[in-house]
Amino acid sequence: MSSWIKMLSDEMADTELKQALDEARTPHGTVDNVLRVHSLRPNTMKGHMALYKSCLHDDTNTLPEWLQETISSYVSILNSCEYSLLNHWKNAEFLIHDKEKSNKIYFSLKKRKPQDCFTGVELALMQYAEKLTLRPSDIKRADVDNLRNAGLDDGQILEANQIICYFNYVNRSINGLGVTNEGDIIGYYKDD
Repeated sequence: MSSWIKMLSDEMADTELKQALDEARTPHGTVDNVLRVHSLRPNTMKGHMALYKSCLHDDTNTLPEWLQETISSYVSILNSCEYSLLNHWKNAEFLIHDKEKSNKIYFSLKKRKPQDCFTGVELALMQYAEKLTLRPSDIKRADVDNLRNAGLDDGQILEANQIICYFNYVNRSINGLGVTNEGDIIGYYKDD
C-alpha cells in the first residue's frame, strides 16, 4: 500500500470499512490502492466504486470494451497518470488480443497522434477525449455533433463522455494523493 496519506489495512477496518472493502475487491480478491486510498472515508470509496462500475465493466455499455479501456488509457496519458495507464492499458491489451496492433495504438497515443492508428469513430473519440481533458472550456456543440456524425448514437456519446470524465477525476485523485501501484495486482482481468 502506498500513498501520501494513511491507508487502512483490512485488519484495521471497522464494520463499515470492511463492507466497502469487500465491495471494492477486484476479480483477484484484492483492493487496489486507487480505492484503498479512500479507507479513511468509506463513503467516498463506495461512491468511487459505484461511479467506476457504471462507467466501465457495465453490461449495458455498447462501446466495445477494448475501446473503453483505450479511451481510459489515453486520458491517463494526457494527465500523466502512470497508475491508471499501467492498469487500463494492460486491460486494453488483453481485450485487443493482438500485440502488434496494441503496440501501434499505445505508441501513437503516447505521441498524442491517435490519427496514426485510428480513423472514423475511434479517432473522433480520441480527439474528443483530448479536448475534454486538456481544454474543457473549449468544448462546443460541434464537438458532440462530430461524434454523432462519425456514427455514434447519443447513448454512446454519453458513455464516452462519462469514461473521460471519470478518468479525469480518478487521475487527479491518484496524482493528488501520490497513490502508487505498490502491492496492487495490475489489470482487471485474470490471466488464465
